[in-house]
Parts: sequence; structure tokens; C-alpha cells
Amino acid sequence: MLLAVILLVGIRYLATEQLIDQLVGADDRVAASVEQGEWHNPIPHSHIRDVQVVDQRGRVIAATTDLQGKPPMGDFSAGRAGHVVEKVCDGIFGPARCDLVAAVSVYRDGVHWTVYSAAPVIPLYVHPWLAALVAGSAGALVVAISFGGYQILGRTLLPVHSMQSELDEIEATDVSRRVTVSPSRDEIHDLAESVNRTLERLQAAMGQLRRFTSDASHELRTPVAAMRAQIEDALLAPEETTVPTLGGALLPSLDRLQAIITDLMMIARLEGGASVARRPLDLAALVTTEVERRQHPSKEIKCDLSPGVLVMGQESALARALTNLVDNAERHASHTVTITVRREAGDAADLRFLHGAAILEVLDDGPGIRPDQRETVFQRFTRLDTARSRNAGGSGLGLSIARQIAEGHQGSLTIEDSPHGARFVLRLPLSTAQEP
Repeated sequence: MLLAVILLVGIRYLATEQLIDQLVGADDRVAASVEQGEWHNPIPHSHIRDVQVVDQRGRVIAATTDLQGKPPMGDFSAGRAGHVVEKVCDGIFGPARCDLVAAVSVYRDGVHWTVYSAAPVIPLYVHPWLAALVAGSAGALVVAISFGGYQILGRTLLPVHSMQSELDEIEATDVSRRVTVSPSRDEIHDLAESVNRTLERLQAAMGQLRRFTSDASHELRTPVAAMRAQIEDALLAPEETTVPTLGGALLPSLDRLQAIITDLMMIARLEGGASVARRPLDLAALVTTEVERRQHPSKEIKCDLSPGVLVMGQESALARALTNLVDNAERHASHTVTITVRREAGDAADLRFLHGAAILEVLDDGPGIRPDQRETVFQRFTRLDTARSRNAGGSGLGLSIARQIAEGHQGSLTIEDSPHGARFVLRLPLSTAQEP
């Protein structure tokens, strides 16, 4: 409809300009006849309906038939301006009516007379038939565009509806299925590929969750089964079992059960992404405190600590990561565990360590880990065949938790080459408060 209004306004403007040209032309013709003394009263009709000739005293000298005996249609004159056009409302033409009046000056008998010509103002709709035609055409155009847009949109969204149906079936049946990717290289094609990538990540996450649930169930079942067997043996031969003996037999399984539950709770907190307060920590002081807390370590622990290596972190989380690494090293070391804290220069290739890195190394003198197994040990409930049995202790979650803590502090935990044993390297960004 806005287009129809604009079109009508344009047509009215052009028609008004043409009407003004006709009024001015009529003025010029009558003025020429007045100057030549060939004018008559009443003035003969032309396609311009109303014309008057007014002398300098404001008396109507000549007029068309409809204006005979009426006062001047205007009280303005052209003077030396040539032609003047004004809109006159509620004049001699009747109330609630507006006309365009054009005036031109003419010299007669030594004085200036004025010739007026008038015609009704063209309304906004110009003409009823024209308004109806434009409005009807605009309505038909709107209907045609709407229908065409609906058809095009329907054809465009058809693959989306099909994709939605496939997703509903996948959700109800099997997440291993994928939606159909259209051959056209358009936004629908990109959307289908994005949906398939999301389904792949969902399938991988669900598979990981199933494996984790199965492993956790198996790990929890082992100490529970051991305790059940010990209690059943004690019930079968109560005279041969004492409370201290039974308690001593159950405590290792209870310790293992408690360790698994604690580690599972820690993983849930880490994966929950709960925000924690962090502050600058001295890694050397942290290592010293944790080593002093260890009572009767099974292996000798040596420390090579550089003071003043500051990181931004949560003390309890970093202490837990250090404890897990040292526990792992103690289980597999032959005689000695070495802990090193040092500072490393910045790495322009890694924005995390642009301003330097704090290095915490835990090295044991055990059999070590083969390069092809260095990532495997960070998987949950993973134990290598060599010297990593359940009898050696541990829940199988310690290294996974340590890596999660490192990554939660924008750092990394890797296993790197060493002359002997396993060398775990925890790398954290240096604190901005670090002194040069």
C-alpha cells in the first residue's frame, strides 16, 4: 500500500505541474487579447473553466460566464514577477473548496491590469478510477508477492523440515544415524553438516559416558565384592575370626572404595566448571608444604625448587594435582622420586605461555612409560599392564584429574622424554605478578 500511496503522490505532483502550465498558458492568451484590445465580456470558455480580468482598482472588467457579477477570485497580483500561482480556499468558488489561481500582469490604457485563471486543486487520489486502479494493482501485487514468497519459502524450508523429521527419528532410535546432506552448496548444506558434526560429538560423549559408567561400576564392584567375601568367610567361621582381624581385612577395600568415590566427586566438580577464587601461588612453597605433609613416604623424595615461581591458581586444586602425580610416581618408582620447580621463557607460538611458564616436573626411576602409551594413562580407569595392577593402589583416576586441573588453570600436563623412568611435566602460565 505504501507503494500505491507513493505512486499516487507522484502522479498528483505531475498532474499539478501540468495544471499550472495550463493556467499560465490561459493567462498569457487572455493577456495578449487584452493588450490588443480584442477581449470580450464574457470571456469565451476554454478547457480552463474560470478566468477574470481585473483592473488596478479591483473591479472585474471581464470574466467567464460562471463568474459574471462575482468579485475577484484573488487579491494578489503578479507585478513584475511574471506569473504568480497561489492556492485559494473558501473564496468565490464556494466553501470547503480550494482552487489554484494563476495571476499575470497586463499593461492596458496606461495602467496594469491583472488576469486571473483558476482550476480546482487536484486531490490526493487524482481521480477515483485512477485511485481504484492503483489500489487494486497494489493489492494484486502484494498478493502475488506473498504467494510467491510463501511458495519459495516452502520449497526452501522443505529440507529443514526433512532434517527435523530425521532428527526426531534419531533421537528416538539411534544417535549413530546422520541427517541427509543436500548436494547443493548452500546454507542448508552447511546446516546439515553442522548437525552431523554435533551428532558425532554427542555420540562420542554418550559413548564416553557409557564407558565411564561401566568402568566406574566395575571399579566400585571390586572392593565391594572383596569386602563381601571377607564378611561371608567371617560368618562361616566366626570362632576363627576376630573383630580386629576382620577390620584389618576390610580397611584396604574401604580405603580403595573411599578413594574412588572421592575421585568421582572431584571429576564431577571439575566438569561442572564451578568458578573458584584464585590467587598468586609460589609453586616451590606449595611443593614444600605438600611434601612435608606426607608421612612415611614409601620412596625417597628429592626436591629441586626455584623460589619465586608464581602462578594464578586455586591452592587446593593444584595441591591435589601434585599429590596425584607424586602418588603415581611413588607406586612405580624403584627408589627415588624427584620434584623440580623452575621457570621457562615465554613461547610466542602459544598465547597461554606468552609471558613465560611455570614448570613442575615429577620424575621417578621406575620402568617408565612407552611413547605410544603416554596419552593412554590419562584416560579414566586406565592402568598399564606393567606394574600398574589394582594391587598397586590408586583409583585409576588420579592422572585424569591432574590433567583436568592443569587444563582448568589454562595449562597442560604431559609425559616427556627422560633418561629413565616416567617424567610428568605440569606447565602453567606465569602470574602477571611474576617479577623479572
